[in-house]
Amino acid sequence: MGGSANQAFSFLIETLFQLYLAALMLRVLLEAFGADYYNPICQALIRITDPLVKPLSKLIPRVGSVSLAGIAWLYILELVLLVVLMTLNGWAMDWSVLFLLAALRLMRMLLVLYLVLIIVNVILSWVGQGFRHPIVPLIYQLTEPVLAPIRRILPPLGGFDLSPLLAIIVIQFLIILLGV
Repeated sequence: MGGSANQAFSFLIETLFQLYLAALMLRVLLEAFGADYYNPICQALIRITDPLVKPLSKLIPRVGSVSLAGIAWLYILELVLLVVLMTLNGWAMDWSVLFLLAALRLMRMLLVLYLVLIIVNVILSWVGQGFRHPIVPLIYQLTEPVLAPIRRILPPLGGFDLSPLLAIIVIQFLIILLGV
């Protein structure tokens, strides 16, 4: 296959995998933070990810509210994606590097997801006071565990909550530090 065809298929495969990985990561996070199970967004994420998570959750128990089966699938799918991309592009595979790269890419995905969630949270705090969409409470539930500890350390200045700004700076620093 030509170079541009490989790039096109690599893009398509990676995009589809990343969308599913994002749905799976959101499910794991929402379960861990005790989101409203009956929220339509939660229901959609569960419906999309249940075919993988449900069978494995019978073998791998939860730790508190954390779904180890969901985390295992995140890692497995990221490994499969990397193997497919390496095979498609004809790159040599070093399995030790591959296992580390999969973990680093998942950490980066989590950080980017939180970066987006915090930015959306800030925008909603400015303009979304009257929004009744089911995603709004989920965004607050997901960002509060990150922002609340910062609020305890950094008091509001002049009525402004600077915790999202500090969280964004720290997250961006960690993304750059990961280097993937």
